[in-house]
Amino acid sequence: MAADADTPDRKLTETAAKHMSPTSLSHTDESSVEPKDGTAEPTAVANPEAADDRAREAESCDRTIDHEIDNSSDAAATAKRRPSHLRLALMVGAGAAVVLSALMGWLGVGAYQSHRAQQQRELFLQVGRQGALNLTTIDWQHADSDVQRILDSATGTFYDEFSKRQQPFIDVVKKAQSKSVGTITEAGLESESDDEAQLVVAMSVKTSNLGAAEQPPQEWRMRISVTKVGGEIKVSNVRFVL
Repeated sequence: MAADADTPDRKLTETAAKHMSPTSLSHTDESSVEPKDGTAEPTAVANPEAADDRAREAESCDRTIDHEIDNSSDAAATAKRRPSHLRLALMVGAGAAVVLSALMGWLGVGAYQSHRAQQQRELFLQVGRQGALNLTTIDWQHADSDVQRILDSATGTFYDEFSKRQQPFIDVVKKAQSKSVGTITEAGLESESDDEAQLVVAMSVKTSNLGAAEQPPQEWRMRISVTKVGGEIKVSNVRFVL
């Protein structure tokens, strides 16, 4: 019986038992042990550094999302403000165009009125100068037509007075065989309005007659009034001044 106890199998078993320490038994892989109900238990070991990294990634992702939301809000606000700025620019442009048009219209009207006023002044002066020439340029051989020319350019008081004296005047000119030629040396407007003006004309007049063929020129000055009548301008009064 003692010999059976010392068999090689028994010695091998004892040797293996000696080499199996409690420490090695405690490190047996528990994951390979399945629970009795058949479900695997989760691994209890966790890595703190990996958790912190995941938390930082989540926080960075949240900040990125917030930044994108803020940018979207700013873009939306800018998109809303852009039409307002465009509308304001259009309104300002339209207002400037209206003001510019009004200014151009006002300047155009002013320029037109100024041009019309200048034209009328020139016409007043022209009629007054011609009236002075008609009065001082008379040839006894054409006395009737010369006097008629004076009447055709006259109106008002001057026409009434001269028409009454025209025939005696013609008779004197023909009898004396008088001839006169007037030359304007200076003329200018003294006053004017919409319908009338007054001017002063300086004349140099050469005369001759039956008794004195050549006479020195005489200097005359006349104050002539002109008036607009029915779209025409005519001489309405004549006075000789010293």
